[in-house]
Amino acid sequence: MSEFPSDEVVDFLAGRKFGHVIDGEVEPGGEARLPLVDPSTGEVFAEVPLGSSDEVDRAVAAARRALSGWRRRTPAQRADALLALATLIDDRRDLFAQLESLNVGKPTVTSYPEIAGAADTLRFMAGAIRTVQTPAADEYTEGYLSFVRREPLGVVAAITPWNFPLSTAVAKLAPALAAGNTVVLKPSELTPLTTALFADLARSVLPPGVFNVVLGTGAGVGQPLGGHPDVDVISMTGSVATGAALARTGADTLKHLRFELGGKTPVLVFDDADIDKAVAVLRAAAFFNCGQCCGAATRVLVDASIEGEFVDKLRDAVATLRVGPPDSDPEMGPLVGEAHLEKVEGLVRGAVRAGATVRAGGGRVAGLDGFFFQPTILSAIPPDDAVLREEIFGPVITVETFRTEDEAITLANNTDFGLVAHVWTENTRRALRLADALEHGTVEVNAALVAPVEMPFGGFAMSGLGYENSSYSLDDLSRKKHVVIAK
Repeated sequence: MSEFPSDEVVDFLAGRKFGHVIDGEVEPGGEARLPLVDPSTGEVFAEVPLGSSDEVDRAVAAARRALSGWRRRTPAQRADALLALATLIDDRRDLFAQLESLNVGKPTVTSYPEIAGAADTLRFMAGAIRTVQTPAADEYTEGYLSFVRREPLGVVAAITPWNFPLSTAVAKLAPALAAGNTVVLKPSELTPLTTALFADLARSVLPPGVFNVVLGTGAGVGQPLGGHPDVDVISMTGSVATGAALARTGADTLKHLRFELGGKTPVLVFDDADIDKAVAVLRAAAFFNCGQCCGAATRVLVDASIEGEFVDKLRDAVATLRVGPPDSDPEMGPLVGEAHLEKVEGLVRGAVRAGATVRAGGGRVAGLDGFFFQPTILSAIPPDDAVLREEIFGPVITVETFRTEDEAITLANNTDFGLVAHVWTENTRRALRLADALEHGTVEVNAALVAPVEMPFGGFAMSGLGYENSSYSLDDLSRKKHVVIAK
């Protein structure tokens, strides 16, 4: 593999002072600083300013001032800006990808496609905003012409997670800007670098105040941003607890809510499945990004008649995973931090104490610095154990069994989440029945992690509200005004 980190990244970090971006200016912040830790080593490698409600107030005020001018731009003019932002990313692809790998600890084989995907999202939204539709203008009531105006909702508070920093930021930013909104974005305090860099570069494309970034913690920045009286929309990806807190915060002013709150993906493997293909795909889909993915395929429900063969093959496949820091050409990197490592470790230990069987892994990776956890498979787990109910967000597969299709559906839907489900079967009729019966926003048959920007991504139940990607996200971020004119 190429050198990691590259000389460009080393030089960039050595000479760079990251800051908030407010009203078109980079602000270095005060004395309060936030250290950033490399998950592969556990060492601090950079720092950013620690924002507060003061920065939030100024950023929201800037976004509010910029709204009237930005919304008056034509769809084509806003699209041109999004296309220019995509080019900014493409022109610095290596820098963005390596910064993402360094800050999150992920392999570059993962980060490079993410960066390309962010640029693709901007290009898609640039095209989509020019083709949105409303009902035809007509005389629906005799003597009165009716038509519909699509208008922006206003100022969007975007709060993004640490697992896919730039791609998630762009997934929120692109449809918001395309629809004529302005944005104040708070990236995760753990992995803010690519978002801060992107906001800095975006100043050359966007008018001041259209896109602002405030760095800091959830308590110091996220809560005051979500509750700000001049914010119209809260768009957040994160935990259910954070989503519920933000919903309460925004309740007094009835803010529009767009939440993606995680999942617990059931993977239903029937007795007619292509086991070798299912194992190969699961090896990637469960441990992609070290399992730190809301759609990670980590809850396996397998027909009892093939459990032995399936688990044996899965264990053998998992044993070949290359685990290590980004400079070792790994397939799987570390967890994001010590606190998260302890959480994953605690869930696995709790399941084992309750009687679960460890079929692979089960603990930290010996001989590596940083926050590495072994690719793990657990079976024979008590049905009420937390490892089956909670989103682990780590490299842990749990295995349960079923004997009938109805039992499989019941188990798959027995969760608070409803984001993604997978079905492995060669029976097309069964696949169609399962697509109807599973209470999840995406159902993938003989596939995993297929999420094109043209299709909506959103969940049911506690997995969230609204959609990312596709033209549906533009609907989420637009209001529809009925105009009536007497003839």
